[in-house]
Amino acid sequence: MFYSDDLVEEVRMKNDIVDVISSYVRLQRKGSSYFGLCPFHNEKSPSFSVSPEKQMYYCFGCGAGGNVFTFLMEYEHYSFPEALKFLAERAGVTLPEKEMDEESKRRQTLKSRILELNKEAAKYFYYQLRRESGAIAMNYLKNRALSDETIHRFGLGYSNKYSDDLYRYLKGKGVSDELLVQSGLMNVDEKRGMYDKFWNRVIFPIMDVNGRVIGFGGRVMGDGKPKYLNSPETAVFDKSRSLYGLNFARTARKKNLLVCEGYMDVISMHQAGFTNAVASLGTALTTQHAALLGRYTDEVILTYDSDEAGVRAALRAIPLLREAGVAAKVLSMQPYKDPDEFIKALGAEEFQKRIDSAQNSFLFETDILQRSYDMNDPQSKTAFYEKVAEKLTGFEQELERENYLEAVASRYQVSRDSLRKMVNRMALRGIGTGSLRTASTKPARPEKESGIIKSQKLMLTWLIEYPGLYAQAKEYLVPEDFTGEPYYTVAGLLFAQYEAGEKSPARIINHFEEPEEQSKVAALFHASLAFPGEAEREKAFKETLQRIAGHGLEESRKRLEPTDMAGLQRLLARQKKLREISGQKFQFDDDGNSHRREYS
Repeated sequence: MFYSDDLVEEVRMKNDIVDVISSYVRLQRKGSSYFGLCPFHNEKSPSFSVSPEKQMYYCFGCGAGGNVFTFLMEYEHYSFPEALKFLAERAGVTLPEKEMDEESKRRQTLKSRILELNKEAAKYFYYQLRRESGAIAMNYLKNRALSDETIHRFGLGYSNKYSDDLYRYLKGKGVSDELLVQSGLMNVDEKRGMYDKFWNRVIFPIMDVNGRVIGFGGRVMGDGKPKYLNSPETAVFDKSRSLYGLNFARTARKKNLLVCEGYMDVISMHQAGFTNAVASLGTALTTQHAALLGRYTDEVILTYDSDEAGVRAALRAIPLLREAGVAAKVLSMQPYKDPDEFIKALGAEEFQKRIDSAQNSFLFETDILQRSYDMNDPQSKTAFYEKVAEKLTGFEQELERENYLEAVASRYQVSRDSLRKMVNRMALRGIGTGSLRTASTKPARPEKESGIIKSQKLMLTWLIEYPGLYAQAKEYLVPEDFTGEPYYTVAGLLFAQYEAGEKSPARIINHFEEPEEQSKVAALFHASLAFPGEAEREKAFKETLQRIAGHGLEESRKRLEPTDMAGLQRLLARQKKLREISGQKFQFDDDGNSHRREYS
């Protein structure tokens, strides 16, 4: 639903960012700001700052930043509407009811009814596990060494051996056949009519990140087929976009996520203390899974089974994770088959050692690749090196490529220079998975633009830190002088605020929807302003002002129509005005009372 900017701002202003973040991070006041250990990366010295004046946070270590909405979206992984609702309830602000068209209402109603039905089914399965008829399932779970606490935490249950038991129970509650089919809890055929999707199985409720039951998995008791069964896709469940255990793992606050193959692996790992474990649901890792993982971590450790199927699954997952910007490592469980078996045999401490020594995914790929070549045969050995060189062309950044080249050369005892020449030859011939970028290659963006971007960030920080500078800068500077996004948009919003007599960087952040954009905007207000003295600072400000305004003037000249004489006159007037900057005296005052006067 669309909420007005005024309502969003009301919610933000009624939730002091220091109060909100203090419930998650221990903060200590230092000067006008508060500092603590960053919750978004591991650090020993506090670099995470929270400004009550700006109502913003920023980490000088990892660059995370934003307002109170951004923090909840990043820390709790809320969507913006979820963060808004949470803060509105916290502040006692009533949000208007959502207005939807008929089709949207129908879809939303169906989703709500299925979620309620799944909740009821989960409670029923949970109850059945604890009845005498559920002893077979309870014994199975106990034999897998699961504690009562773990069984309760994951809401495990049992569907008994009668194939219409859940159907009769839900019909007794007045649920329609149509809804039962749409929920995925029932099957229908001509011979049997409607019957339970799950029967005679241990039940694993599948939850979304907010802990709502969106589907079920079932492990058969006995020799029935299939061994494992999942809910079909419904209005609330898409297995290609869902990860088992993510509702718990997302709050584990660990630097990575462990991705394994099945329910029992996730559950046994959580019980052993590895609460950052998740699993895909009866399907190989998908592009959507990789993107979902990327919302919660920068690094994934693949803990797939050590058999050939597990190796193939890892090889399929690695490029998907790489494409999603997620670093991948591969954990070796030899001589054991899966995490559950490993932990039972050697314990959690040894498993942690395996996590700490997990193999880089690229080197894992090359190790598996080597198995296809006879390293005692010169021709086969050369072919292997050629294949590795081809893979190395996939690294565009020279430093990253050099690091991997060095690692490969050391690992497989090949000359680094020979391997480098092979990589370069392949790149020149257009062979490989990427194009090389060497130190002599021209960057995609000219140096002038790079300098302009740095200047724009510096100017925006100055205007926020010293509000009085705006009255001086606006004589020479307009928002259109800021080029590219988000610089142009942020400058326009900031200038508009000052013209209206306001200053609220936290409100500017609300203009951007994605947390990544919000962090980028927060960084624009936190450029380093450290200068040896006042004279150096003023000199830097003048140069920055001239650079941005001059660049903006040049861009305007490029867009000017040859016949636009009035526009040309305006540009010439601005050009003349810019020459005055060097003869001005700028003073900086934290309270916004900076002023300008002519040199005497």
